Amino acid sequence: MTAMLDIQHASKHFLGLRAVDDVSMSVKKGEIVSIIGPNGAGKTTFFNLITGQLAPTMGDVVFLGQKVNDLAPHQRAKIGMGRTFQISKPLIAMSVLENVMIGTFKNESSMNRAKEKAIEVLETVSMLDLAGKRSGDLTLSQRRRLEVARALALEPQIMLLDEVMAGLNQSEVSQSIELLQRLHAQGHTFLIIEHNLKVVRAFSERVLVLDQGRLIAEGSAEEILNAPEVIKAYLGEGHQWKKS
Repeated sequence: MTAMLDIQHASKHFLGLRAVDDVSMSVKKGEIVSIIGPNGAGKTTFFNLITGQLAPTMGDVVFLGQKVNDLAPHQRAKIGMGRTFQISKPLIAMSVLENVMIGTFKNESSMNRAKEKAIEVLETVSMLDLAGKRSGDLTLSQRRRLEVARALALEPQIMLLDEVMAGLNQSEVSQSIELLQRLHAQGHTFLIIEHNLKVVRAFSERVLVLDQGRLIAEGSAEEILNAPEVIKAYLGEGHQWKKS
């Protein structure tokens, strides 16, 4: 199967710092792929190269067979990339419904139809009861879920989620995992940045590991958790994961 997203030797240099260093990877339609790595590994910078917030120093981003290096973020969204951000930034003076409606206007010109689509999205992410609530009054967990809803509203070909479970408690994490599993079962394709390895193991088909900007490992969650280079990157030389 041809890759939906194909990253070819992508690098991003900031003066002497190689934040992303010759990374190649791909995502096929229907996959759920996670990117993990210690703090400062280059994960969010890598996402920014894919979605257009940053231009690569070298390499190419190919999406649906099209090289998109020169496309702005809104142009990449238009052709099928949906993305959340590590720091949730809803339009806080607007309602939850209005925040989601903004995304539905990508494919809908009618106000009524855009509203209907937004309601469908909110129902999908179990937020319909919060439709009229001011976004600035949401809890962290609700803001994280709103970020997913806003990405879904674009009707994307692929969803790139940047640590949507960061800061959540165990119950909220479980709810988020259930949502991702449900959306994946409906046919959605995901590329996810996540820091918690145990969370990754719950839903990922394939895991990529970045460390100091480089791709150091790729495989199933179990393979990655047992890879010496991954243990070293997270815990240091001579350590092992604690039994749980």
